[in-house]
Amino acid sequence: MWLILVGLALIGGAIVFLRTYPSFGGKAARGSWMSSANFKKHIFVNQIATPMDMHLKDVPPMLWQMVRPGTTRRPARPIIAKQLDLEAFLAGQAPQLAWLGHSASLIRMQGKTILIDPMLSKAASPVQFAGPKRFSKPPISADELPHIDAVLISHDHYDHLDYQTIKKIRGKTTTFFVPLGVAAHLEKWGVTKKQIVELDWWDKASIGDITFVCTPARHFSGRGLNDRFKTLWCSWVIRSNNAKLFFSGDTGYGPHFKEIGDKYGPFDLTMLECGQYDRRWPNIHMQPEQTFAAHQDLRGKRLMPLHWGAFSLALHSWIDSVERVKAAAEPSHTEIMTPELGDITPITSGAYPKTAWWKKY
Repeated sequence: MWLILVGLALIGGAIVFLRTYPSFGGKAARGSWMSSANFKKHIFVNQIATPMDMHLKDVPPMLWQMVRPGTTRRPARPIIAKQLDLEAFLAGQAPQLAWLGHSASLIRMQGKTILIDPMLSKAASPVQFAGPKRFSKPPISADELPHIDAVLISHDHYDHLDYQTIKKIRGKTTTFFVPLGVAAHLEKWGVTKKQIVELDWWDKASIGDITFVCTPARHFSGRGLNDRFKTLWCSWVIRSNNAKLFFSGDTGYGPHFKEIGDKYGPFDLTMLECGQYDRRWPNIHMQPEQTFAAHQDLRGKRLMPLHWGAFSLALHSWIDSVERVKAAAEPSHTEIMTPELGDITPITSGAYPKTAWWKKY
């Protein structure tokens, strides 16, 4: 009998934890977005069929690969990130960016500061004592960030939308631009309604002379056990009169890249995910060769690989993704931008970082 009582207590505790621990976020209430073309049968959907099933026989070997010693999933030693020179970053007149690791980037253009997918915590997890750990300290902490005019969120997964980071930047951010449903998380974490703009695919919003377009991606969403597909995921077009950028968020390869390229390209810079792929989830993350194909579909000039260099969320070598992108692009002499963490990098013109800095680690 006591075993049953202990079991019930554990189950009850787990339910309370999942429902009350703030990192899991809020529950998206049914709103006007229920009429969205991307919302069907109570969930958000991709433009094309995106199977996500994994065979049961794949689970044991995958778990062994995750825990076995001697892999190259992480650097041999901690990465030493450069401390971001914030004064120089804010003083720059031409469009520029600083990569903060994984998909997080700080952009300066038209006198505005834009932060993309701000994940600056130690672990990509609802709790900081467990889950995938960061390879290094970020080049700037959330506390050190300056006033932010716009935060762009691509979707609500832990490695892109981080509770601890949002708590620290909510008081210094003017506007959060998010896909449909994600506002519920931010509001639970103390961001006010007037700070949040929710957008559907192809919706536009602006700050000053900068326009943001919420564009499609091929992925999924969810932070808990029963909220998969309950909020929308997206990519972003960022454009002004002197720069045009594309940020992919997380996405599998698909026709949306050509659609976006035809509508908004060419782009000065494409910031595209290239890591955390696996043959067992081929539809929701791109292989590196597909990253280069997406850059071509978008009609991009420079390509900056993202979604690597901070966490290991898949089973491949931590440098495999960036090296394969570079190899795929080499025959066409495409400009592949590979800044170190904390580098200040020009977006539209001038010298760009292209050294294989990761070989030091």
